[in-house]
Amino acid sequence: MRKLQELVSKLFVNSTNNLLTQLFRYVFVGGIAFVVDFGLLFALTEYLHLYYIVSATISFIAGLLTNYLLATAWIFKNPKIKNRTGEFIAYALIGVVGLLLNNAILYLLTSIIGIYYLLSKIITAAIVMLYNFFGRRLLYRNK
Repeated sequence: MRKLQELVSKLFVNSTNNLLTQLFRYVFVGGIAFVVDFGLLFALTEYLHLYYIVSATISFIAGLLTNYLLATAWIFKNPKIKNRTGEFIAYALIGVVGLLLNNAILYLLTSIIGIYYLLSKIITAAIVMLYNFFGRRLLYRNK
């Protein structure tokens, strides 16, 4: 039981600069952001009948905000940029490149290859998540 408590503390509670622990936390936070992104993509496309790329752009931004708030509070706590606005702008710029990758890969998989847009989104999210993690990790100091 004690080992389980130590593992939970290591993965979820203690501050860390360990790459694998940060990646685990980023995937966890990314999962929450993905639920926001994926759910909004579905709702906007299926219920508001927006073009899936428009829906994907809006939903990606909502996921980006969710990810930023959770990741800066829990994973990346020591920014190189001390100004919170500047930090968000840098974080968002990485996100904009992620958005471009998201939409390009989504379009390629859906409109060119013919994969259902929601399945394309799952594949795309995994690729973009890795780009975003390593890009955003560069914004923070290792102690």
